[in-house]
Order: sequence, then structure tokens, then C-alpha cells
Amino acid sequence: MPAPPVQPIVIWFGRVGDLILLSALLEILHRRFGRACHVIGAGAWPGEIYAAHSDVARVSCLHRYTAWVFDPSWWRTLRALRAARADPVYVCETDPRKLARIRRLLRFSGTDPARCVFLATAPPHTSKTAPTHRVDAQTGLDTAPPHTSKTAPTHWVDRLVDLGRLTPAAFNAADYPWPAPAPRCAPLLMVSAAARAECAAWLERQGWRERTLILVQPGNRRTMRGRRLRVSPADDKSWPLERWAALLHRIHARLPQAVIVLCGAPRESVLLEWIAAAAQLPAVAAAELPLPRLLALCARSHSMISVDTGPAHAAAALGLPLVVLFGAHSPQQWLPRSPAGSPVCGVGGPPQCTRLDEISVETVFAAWCALGTAAQVPGAPAPGADGALTTTAARATAP
Repeated sequence: MPAPPVQPIVIWFGRVGDLILLSALLEILHRRFGRACHVIGAGAWPGEIYAAHSDVARVSCLHRYTAWVFDPSWWRTLRALRAARADPVYVCETDPRKLARIRRLLRFSGTDPARCVFLATAPPHTSKTAPTHRVDAQTGLDTAPPHTSKTAPTHWVDRLVDLGRLTPAAFNAADYPWPAPAPRCAPLLMVSAAARAECAAWLERQGWRERTLILVQPGNRRTMRGRRLRVSPADDKSWPLERWAALLHRIHARLPQAVIVLCGAPRESVLLEWIAAAAQLPAVAAAELPLPRLLALCARSHSMISVDTGPAHAAAALGLPLVVLFGAHSPQQWLPRSPAGSPVCGVGGPPQCTRLDEISVETVFAAWCALGTAAQVPGAPAPGADGALTTTAARATAP
């Protein structure tokens, strides 16, 4: 008799980019255990990201900065966990403070530790062979971890895929085998019909319904800390305004019919206005985009250029050709992956450079041309010592 389907519970209090990467794991768990997942996150974006996703049946969103005793969402989630005593629990959080909050939630709900696996204590990145052993319920550790490589950092998607291969001790791994055919092992987003309709109406109001759109995401969460915009020399993801302006001029010269949309959250509006003012191009427009509209816009645009931040992962997960500028974080760990083979080019990052202001306009423009979405500019310089160019066309891989 086949094992009865159960609903995987997946917990991560991550930011937008983290929750987009999570979709690679959700597909695996949905197909292994037979039911779409219950995602538990913090903030509003888990519900916005997974509003129409086929691998997600339910989303619980806790408040990020409210004490648990005063958070109604915390109590609703607690009741949901108490009612789900037969379901596996996958905890993707690694931050110690957030992990302590999750452990408290699991403890108060009476969740059996034998039903849980934790990414924070999972074995290092393994070979792509589905395990036939179990995981210790107390430590989450594999009793005989396969040989791993220590020569390169592991991409976050690979870590999540490895987590999806593990089985909590309370379950028989043979009852819930690795899916066949193989899963994508890459993030995938789905845009709701409501978000598409809202975006179409917004484009109509802007007069852009028939225009080619190129998205540019210049800000990151560090530029919107506190109550005001902060462009700090200490921010390794900050690219000088004059370089953004010069890049926009080169893109406009290559595709003069396109509208270049500067994207950002409402609190990044000042940065977008600064860049638009520096560019002085009628084809450049600043747009404060709520997350559902951004996702719908990615699904119909020409290409994107972004710093290393959440919207870049959204673009790749929706198949949008993409250039990503890296500062101190390694592209080997964070380069967005596409589920459909759309091009993703990473520029910068260690060891070549650790700050965006070490990357030239010529390097970024050459990477954008290399996406194949625009004709290569005659005589365009190849990427130089100021920023390495990494290209990926991520496709589904077998386990």
C-alpha cells in the first residue's frame, strides 16, 4: 500500500530573495509527500510571493518585529501546527535569533522533534544521490554524510535541494522517494491572474502597454533601513549615480524604443528620482512597485539589470534575462537561477572585487549585451579586471 499523502510544513523567516529560492524546495516536498506545502514566514511577502503557486496550499505570515505573545498570527500558526501532528516539518532558517523563535513555536505547539529536519544542522552539500538513510531527530545530522567538497561555497539552491532529500526520523524514506522525473532544482514563481490584471491596468495608465520594458533595480535593503534613504560609502552594493546614468544612456542608444523602468520599493523612491534626474532621458521612468506588480512586470519585460537583491531572484524565477551586480557576496552562492534556461549574468563579486563601485559601466553594458536580448555593440569591451562575468542558464538537474 502506498503511504498516505501528508502536507509538508516549511518554515523560513527570510527576506524576499530567500523566499523565492525556497520554491525549489517546495516543488521537491510537494512531489515527495503528495500534498502542496504549508509555508510559514515572517512579513507580508510570503503571501504575496506564493499567492498563486501550485506547490503551496497555505501561507502563514508572522509579524517580523512583534513579540510573539502580542502577535495574533503567531497564535493562529500555533493552532495550525497543533492540528498537523502527522506532517513533516522542514526548517530552513539559519539565523540564531530567528531559529530560537521558530524552536519556541514548535515547542509550544507540541511538534514532535522526530518530524523535523533543520537546514542549520543538515549535512554539508552532498552528491546528487537520494539518501536511503534517516536523519537523527535530535541533531538533524546524517549519520554518515557523503564526501563533500570544501573548495567552493555552496549555492543556496543546492543547500535547499539537499534538505529536500532528507527525511524526518518519524517517516520512512522509502515511502516518500525522490520524484521521477527529476524536479527542476531551480526556483520558479507563478503570477496570479489578479496581479497580471492589475499590472496591465497600470501599464495602460502609464501609456506603456505596447512598449518594450527594461527593468533596472538599483537599490537593496540597506538603502532603506530606518525611516530615510541611506546611501552609505560602507554599502558594498551601492553603485555611483553617474554610472547608473551612463549605463542608461548606453542602453537607450541600443534600444531607443524601450522604456527603462527604475524599480524600487516606496522607500527607495528618492534613489530612483536621483538616478532619473542624473540620466535626463525621457525614456527613463522611476516606478515604486509593490511586489505583486513587480512579479507581473518581470513576466512580460525584455530584461533586467539589478544589484544583488530579492527582485533579481524574482526576475530569474520568472524567466527574465538578467544581469546582476555583486559586491561582497559570492555569485557562487547567490547568483539567481532560472527554471527555464533564461540567461543570468553575474558581474563582480569575490575574488575579483568586493564592491559595486569597483565595476565599470563598460563591464555591465557588455554583460547586458551578452544576454542575447540585444545586438552586441560593435567594439564593446570584454569584461576586465574590475569585475568577473559569470553566466548561467540554469536548467533542471537530476538528483
